[in-house]
Amino acid sequence: MTQVNAKVTKLNRVERNAWTKQKIFDAATKVVGKHGYAEASVARITEQAGVAQGTFYNHFENRQELLDQLLPKIGLDMVEFIRARTGNAHAARQEIERFSAFFDFIREVPEFLRILNEAEFFAPHGYQKHLDNISVAYVRILRRARIAGAIEDYSDEEFEAIVHMLMGARGYLSRRYSYSDSGVTAVPDHVISAYRKLMTRGLFTASGDQDTP
Repeated sequence: MTQVNAKVTKLNRVERNAWTKQKIFDAATKVVGKHGYAEASVARITEQAGVAQGTFYNHFENRQELLDQLLPKIGLDMVEFIRARTGNAHAARQEIERFSAFFDFIREVPEFLRILNEAEFFAPHGYQKHLDNISVAYVRILRRARIAGAIEDYSDEEFEAIVHMLMGARGYLSRRYSYSDSGVTAVPDHVISAYRKLMTRGLFTASGDQDTP
């Protein structure tokens, strides 16, 4: 008996179910990341997970239910990953740490970008759930920064718009600087420094009526 199997046999029923479901999520991440949603069959996912197809249906009603849960699950894992790598520094410094941690995350989960990009068409409910989850969590962070006095003169509605700007920036920057034919590489230092300057200094020098386009 392997060490992993020995540990599994010690789990109670609830723990074993959670462990098996996580195996299916992990397998789906690999399969969708490599083959895309269209080719992510139940047979291919269960083969990757090392479980029977009957076991799959103990956890998901059908293939689409899994696909709709996949991106939100990875997104929440990403939030926890980033939170664990964000210290207690000033709000601006924390934002830079979150930005940098995102690129660390996609190196650990290189399938993320394909899963995200295809989800809008193949798992629209999951795609919207993911956006909502990230937006709510991010707006909450910005509200705390506003209460602390680190951010001024922004409404909650503007925070939501800013969150989507920052999320979009991460996607485009990862495609430009991290993903290549050889895999996912560390983002160049100048990307981090550019983001730091943008967050702490802004892009333009304020002059005249700042509300004028």
